[in-house]
Amino acid sequence: MCRAGRQPGPHEAGDDESSSDAAFAALLEDSAEELYESAPCGYLSTLMDGTIAKINATLLNWLGIEREAAVGRKRFTDLLTVGGKLYHETHFAPLLRMQGEISGIALELKQTGGGRMPVLVSSVVKHGDTGEPLLIRTTVFDARDRRAYEEELLRRRQAAEKARRQAEETRRQAEADRARLQDALAVLQQSLLPDTLPEVPGLETAAYYHTAHPDRLGGDFYDVFRIDGERFGFFLGDVCGKGPQAAALTSLTRYTLRAAALHDPDPVSVLTTLNKVLHERYAGSGDPRYCTAVFGTLEPGPGTGQVAVHLASGGHPPVITVRADGTAGFLPTPGGLLVGILPSARFTAATTVLGPGDVLLLYTDGITEARTGEDRTSLYGDEALLACVAGHAGEPPQAVVEALTGVLHGFGDGLDDDTALLALGVPAPDPQTRSIR
Repeated sequence: MCRAGRQPGPHEAGDDESSSDAAFAALLEDSAEELYESAPCGYLSTLMDGTIAKINATLLNWLGIEREAAVGRKRFTDLLTVGGKLYHETHFAPLLRMQGEISGIALELKQTGGGRMPVLVSSVVKHGDTGEPLLIRTTVFDARDRRAYEEELLRRRQAAEKARRQAEETRRQAEADRARLQDALAVLQQSLLPDTLPEVPGLETAAYYHTAHPDRLGGDFYDVFRIDGERFGFFLGDVCGKGPQAAALTSLTRYTLRAAALHDPDPVSVLTTLNKVLHERYAGSGDPRYCTAVFGTLEPGPGTGQVAVHLASGGHPPVITVRADGTAGFLPTPGGLLVGILPSARFTAATTVLGPGDVLLLYTDGITEARTGEDRTSLYGDEALLACVAGHAGEPPQAVVEALTGVLHGFGDGLDDDTALLALGVPAPDPQTRSIR
């Protein structure tokens, strides 16, 4: 008996190693026939007419047939599907005859029971000593995993293409919906502005409305209208917010100003009435609404060539007077409060007279608050606006508005708020008429 824990002697260790080497060598002593029959791919040899002369067990198992049923009884094309036979006759066989070998051709084998097995086929022609073709050796590789991969890849590609088409259709539909929305908003926006400004004796008028966001209703407004046989009213302003609620507030403000002016055209009285209406309408709703506005009256002086202007402002930027002599300045209306915030608010009146060549400019803060500079951190501001219009002193209202329109377009994406412009001016005397006189 051996004692427990005894270490094997050197001869005993050598015997174990010899046994292992012998066992490993035995594993490597596979016969060529066994390697042929059990190869992981199919092998077959055919005569030049395609008759099977030799076939390995791997390929027989794939086909589900016996060796006796294949060797000498079937041709290689008998193992293929109908489509495979057609491809073999029209492409595979002619290329093989011309080139002597062909590799990696995708075909399908018929399996017992009606199944199909995708394979990759490579063939080479074996020639005799005198160069005559003797037989064709063919190797068949299982392509089922590859086919599954390709099918999955195709499914994913088709799914991706379907998703892309759906996304494209969704994008087109969104663009169409947005275009329809913009058309509807443009119509609604236009309904909140006058179609045309009326003719005022002895006065020229011009207006412009810039929509910063075509898919959003703005809250700027303006109008010129007749009060009675001698006076005309005008106003310009900006309501809080955007969208449908702003549109409703704009509509209420415009009609209130017109109605109040017909009752009492005094500018302070008109803004006081508007303040009362807005406060009563919105103060109790939990969502107070307000606006800024300038309201005024125009009284042309027959035979004088002048127009008297009376106005009041409620929290709105001051109007600008541009004189024919080249000067321009703000017409101050200090103390004017936002309209609609408080139940009672104080508004300050101001007056001026427009002579020949003079222009009165009203604007909303979209232009003065436009962001300028490369970093878009600076505001255009009041002084830049004043300098711009002063450079067009003596020109008619339409020219002043066109100059400011160019300024607005030059802001690019720095202009993110709507802007309304209204210019009222007395025509300058015609130079030819003045020289004749």
